[in-house]
Amino acid sequence: MIKLKARHIIAIGGKRTFLATILVLMGIFSAYAQTKPNIIWLMAEDISLDLECYGMKAVKTPHLNKMAANGVRFDNCFVTNPICSPSRSAMMVGTHQLKINADNHRSNRDVPLNEKYKPFTYWLRQSGYTCILGHHGVMGKGRKTDVNFKSKKIGTWDGRENFGLFDKVDHFEKEDQPFFAQIQLNATHRGDWWDDVRAASKHPVNPDEVELPDYIADHPVTRLDWATYLDQMEFMDNEVGMIFQELEDKGMAHNTIVIFIGDNGRCNIRGKGYLHDSGLHIPLIIYNPKNVEVNKIRKDVVSATDITATILDFAGIEIPEYMTGKPVFDENFSREFVYASRSLWDEVQEKSRAITSGAWKYIKNDRPEIPFDAHQAYLEFYRPAVHIMRTLKNENKLSENQKFFFESLKPKEELYDLKADPMELNNLVHKVKYNSILKRMQKDAQYFDEQTKPKDSIYFPTHAISVDVLKWVKKERPMLYQKMLLGEEIGFGRLHKEFETYKVQKNNER
Repeated sequence: MIKLKARHIIAIGGKRTFLATILVLMGIFSAYAQTKPNIIWLMAEDISLDLECYGMKAVKTPHLNKMAANGVRFDNCFVTNPICSPSRSAMMVGTHQLKINADNHRSNRDVPLNEKYKPFTYWLRQSGYTCILGHHGVMGKGRKTDVNFKSKKIGTWDGRENFGLFDKVDHFEKEDQPFFAQIQLNATHRGDWWDDVRAASKHPVNPDEVELPDYIADHPVTRLDWATYLDQMEFMDNEVGMIFQELEDKGMAHNTIVIFIGDNGRCNIRGKGYLHDSGLHIPLIIYNPKNVEVNKIRKDVVSATDITATILDFAGIEIPEYMTGKPVFDENFSREFVYASRSLWDEVQEKSRAITSGAWKYIKNDRPEIPFDAHQAYLEFYRPAVHIMRTLKNENKLSENQKFFFESLKPKEELYDLKADPMELNNLVHKVKYNSILKRMQKDAQYFDEQTKPKDSIYFPTHAISVDVLKWVKKERPMLYQKMLLGEEIGFGRLHKEFETYKVQKNNER
């Protein structure tokens, strides 16, 4: 509450005019509001801990290095779903996506949230923040929201007739203060621009210098693909530097907290879409110009929903009771596990659950008959390593660690010692020595299953257009399809446009 001193309270009939009084009061309220920090949430798409400051070889990310050196780097942050829209849904509400019935990818887009829940931007706006989506200078303007409940990017929110998440797009200015800006850095998302970014780089990453995980076959195509991914990381890092420079130029750097994360793991073998660490484990760096602690590394377990709660905490807003997230700088912050789920992704209907403590990981696959390599249409376009490794499998040239992803069945359960086995190559489920740990984690997983049950079971999925495009490519562009099988990304975005034109032409011919 703002307490006004007696000299500020002036009767309308006094010496000052009513207008002057209003101006004085506006100045007081403005001064009060600007004591709150501005907050920028940078969300890079589809990245694991593949930054230089996390030890990734061959990549240079100086701006994020500087951010970590002057802030706090979190080493054990995990998303609650390894796919973009469920993960973003959880972060937008600060509540596990299962509880809000948002776990199925691109589903329930016309279904309002249960009235109990609200996007966290609602609370920021109630507290006087201007909420901004995107940025004028980043690739694609960074305006992605992608949540599995009824919403609009811009507009007011009441959850019944109005479903706006943000106030404006692209620009943060002094008059917006205090402001919150969520900016998507989509260069790292698989896209037709990857080769162009690499070609334009003054120092493209050398494929011979990259270090592949043991579960990815060492092949010229997989090495080049990994190097090209790291080129996108460097491009994205430059965008981070541009945003910091803009804050300096506009005189707002001293009062702006910047948070950097990934929305889910890298788009590669065992990454995005899967409950292994390469799908769930994300970078988290928080820079607070008023924080006396710098170059700090925290090892405690953090959920992506905790980031949402932390933003409200920075803004001085009480955390709603429904949130499963907790402010990470609260002196009482403590989290033993992050509970994650995987359900529908495009045409593949899964049901897998996991808990991780950062030291141990347990995964329960309720549909083991659906293999990891389910030939999902979207991934056919965007994972060269899959095509290369299928060929190597047929030639019996994959190692045991590499074969795991291509088995015809998934294990019903998986247990990993992440300290001794960070790549999750040795499943300990059937090792008697680890029975007590397994039973404990089974029990904990069951507890989370019960705690995250949604209040309703409404289910309206969106058709995956990638399925139609892939069928069309096989039939109408067979030469391109053969290139895909050899590990070449043939450009889904461009082919999607060609397919839509083809459909219109066929309809006109009827």
